[in-house]
Amino acid sequence: MEQQLTQIIHELYSLDVTPQISRPAAEFGDYATNVALQLAKQVGKNPREVAEEIAAKLRETGAFSEVTIAGPGFINVRVSGASIAKQLESEWSDTYGENNDGEGKTVVVEYPSPNMAKPYSVGHLRPGNQGWAARQLMEATGWKVITDNHLGDYGAPLGIWIAGFLTLSSEEALEKDGVYELGRVYIAMKKLLKEEAERGDTTLADQVQDWLLKFEAGDAEAVAYSQRFNTISLDHIHNVMGRLKISTDYELGEAFFAPKGKAAVQKLLESGVATQNEDGSIIVPLDEYGFDVPLLVQKSNGAALYATTDLATILYREETIHPDKVIYAVGSEQQFYFSQLFAMAKKLGISTDLYHLWFGFIDQLNEDGTREKMSSRKGVVLMEELLNDAEEKARAVVEGRDVSDEDVKKIALGAIKFSDFISDRRTNILFDWNTIFALTGVSGPYVQYAAVRVNKILRENGHGNSFDETYDYTAEKDVIAKILGYPEVVHRAAAEIEPHKVANYLYELARELNRYYEATPVATGDVTPEVRDARLGVLAKASHIFAHGLNLLGIEVPSQM
Repeated sequence: MEQQLTQIIHELYSLDVTPQISRPAAEFGDYATNVALQLAKQVGKNPREVAEEIAAKLRETGAFSEVTIAGPGFINVRVSGASIAKQLESEWSDTYGENNDGEGKTVVVEYPSPNMAKPYSVGHLRPGNQGWAARQLMEATGWKVITDNHLGDYGAPLGIWIAGFLTLSSEEALEKDGVYELGRVYIAMKKLLKEEAERGDTTLADQVQDWLLKFEAGDAEAVAYSQRFNTISLDHIHNVMGRLKISTDYELGEAFFAPKGKAAVQKLLESGVATQNEDGSIIVPLDEYGFDVPLLVQKSNGAALYATTDLATILYREETIHPDKVIYAVGSEQQFYFSQLFAMAKKLGISTDLYHLWFGFIDQLNEDGTREKMSSRKGVVLMEELLNDAEEKARAVVEGRDVSDEDVKKIALGAIKFSDFISDRRTNILFDWNTIFALTGVSGPYVQYAAVRVNKILRENGHGNSFDETYDYTAEKDVIAKILGYPEVVHRAAAEIEPHKVANYLYELARELNRYYEATPVATGDVTPEVRDARLGVLAKASHIFAHGLNLLGIEVPSQM
């Protein structure tokens, strides 16, 4: 309908517009558009008159069983089941839902970027989920996608880990508990540093800074500690990422870029883009971009900062990858920093589209019913613990059924991930065990169950006929109409990098199928073979959509539930 409307509007008014199509309440029709109201001012006519002209042309196509006008100029149309089934068949392919919007373009997606030498925390759940979904959406819309896990393996934390290990730990403890010992040391050392600062002492702080400067100077002992901690951390990170079913092409961390960043800062100084303060620190003024606060790119003691390594990362990618777009999957708390960073890039003449894919926090529900950001004081904050707990709860949900351990893991991960995509990513999400495993509401298991159910029907009865000219598809009309909307959902979700649009669509498709099952037998009772095969053909397309859509979100379809 969108294509037909576009052609009609061009024919009538010589305007190129993309009309918005919606699904109104059933009593008004199958599809609706308010394009006449949008065009009225441009063409100098009453909206109702514009609607009449467009409606007349729509009737002439013969594609609609009814075209009516409501209110000031809303156009409502009805279609027959057979006509939209034929339309779906003409558009169908193994890659249905995908497009070439990004053809010839390259995008770098950066995620989940955890810090080294401490356990993978729930704080990096959303960067991994949202980053992976962005990757999948970009790939589904024709982009060449390169992914990078920008590891936090440099800066003050490294000095804290080395000084902390020597002060608070031992070889035996590190050998026994690995990354969890490093995490314990980091937290304990941060506490000691805070207490020291309150006393006006700098002994430990000086040790931390000394180790960092040693590492930057290539000191063999400092480099050896860094490599050892990194090996322990990477093994842990890779294990957790494997359980989350996410991966990246590269793992170029901050340590890789720090020397390049310092060299880049010197060039900024020489070119006059950056200035040096009296204390030796180096800043990039951004007044022309509306920032009163300059971006600090190097400390007074010469140490690198996030901005130093991020500057080097941008320049490195420009030189080696030449991306058209870079997506940073990082939380909302870094919005100001990234706006400064991107302004600096513009000041350097970089035209690449740098995009901060930000998102809200993960909230937890307290006993008194209030919400607060998930913290170490309450609930689970380690990713491995969260996954273990989710798998135990998934086993409880399917207890007594023939469900494999592999499927239990798919259900557990589906519940966790789908909860991240229920709402717009910019909102905080509420992590509630009772809600995310619900089989009757907006949840991953609800959608997975719908997919498992349709797959079971197809397994037992075959995939039927893709399209039958002799069948009217009246009972299937709403399901087919929903399936026809999938490519546009993917297009918009990718264009706006909003994966929740896919999640909401899949939930709606699951509900539509449940309504269909309640009213329509597929392969039981007195259903004829011809009708059965036509209906199975529609279900086969729904099965494809479930698998494809859930895959965009990094969720797998279990074989049993």
